Amino acid sequence: MTPIDPKAFRQALGNYPTGVTIVTTKDADGTPRGLTANSFTSVSLDPPLILVCLGKTTASHPVFMQSEAFAVNFLADDQRDVSGLFASKSPDKFGQAAWREGHTGSPLIDGSVAWFDCTVHQRVDAGDHTILIGQVAEMGQRTARPLGYCQGAYVGFQLAQAAQAAQSRQARTTALIETAEGVLFTQGANGLDLPTAADAASLLQSLQAQGVAASLDFLFAVFDTPEGSRIVYRGRTTSGPVAAPGWRSVPLSELPALGLTDSALQSMLNRYARERAQDAFGIYVGNQDEGEVRPLAAA
Repeated sequence: MTPIDPKAFRQALGNYPTGVTIVTTKDADGTPRGLTANSFTSVSLDPPLILVCLGKTTASHPVFMQSEAFAVNFLADDQRDVSGLFASKSPDKFGQAAWREGHTGSPLIDGSVAWFDCTVHQRVDAGDHTILIGQVAEMGQRTARPLGYCQGAYVGFQLAQAAQAAQSRQARTTALIETAEGVLFTQGANGLDLPTAADAASLLQSLQAQGVAASLDFLFAVFDTPEGSRIVYRGRTTSGPVAAPGWRSVPLSELPALGLTDSALQSMLNRYARERAQDAFGIYVGNQDEGEVRPLAAA
């Protein structure tokens, strides 16, 4: 068989949308430990079993191999900062997030959509990961929208309703298109702007006519401007670098300094830059090393 390139394999796996969890436990002296993970699945209803996959090179792996209990916390859509915190190498994660002890003593993150407090049922060696299977001892949930993750960025499930409402106001469709160099802007007489059209189909046709092959993948924002509402999709170039006249790729680090006159658009770009910077801490399918950087790249 043709050898599988690890980077390409990880990128392909990233096309599968997942939720985002914080997996927690305590070490031998009672110190709380935790990491961000999205390789989670249910295993059995009777008995109630779940599993997560932990990378063997993660700093917390030895602790999870010795502890007899752990908890899995499903993050809510407004907990992106918590996701970034636990994906980082911060030495005091639990000092920066609200939590409480569960039935087994494992930390439960406040504000989670759902949580499962488990005793260890089985550990399975699997390549560079360990499959940690837990039997649920206690659980809880609340009414909130979960945090999603796909293709290297967070996905907000709540945007669909806002987009439908905006469409009734004849909103225009805008694209945040990632290239190998950054985010694609149009360069016109009035300065920089994101590619925009009446609707998604018209936008893709306009881009194609100007020599830009792109996809629109996920809703990123819905907001109002003095000119009307905008529905913003996150997209990608589906070919090589964009060299057509009238286009400019702005590096992620330069987005907050653009100083666009449209304050709503600039605010949205600032949020995008922050969230992509959080992604750089590394939330991968398969739970890669904490702090590992995922580069901004073309498809």
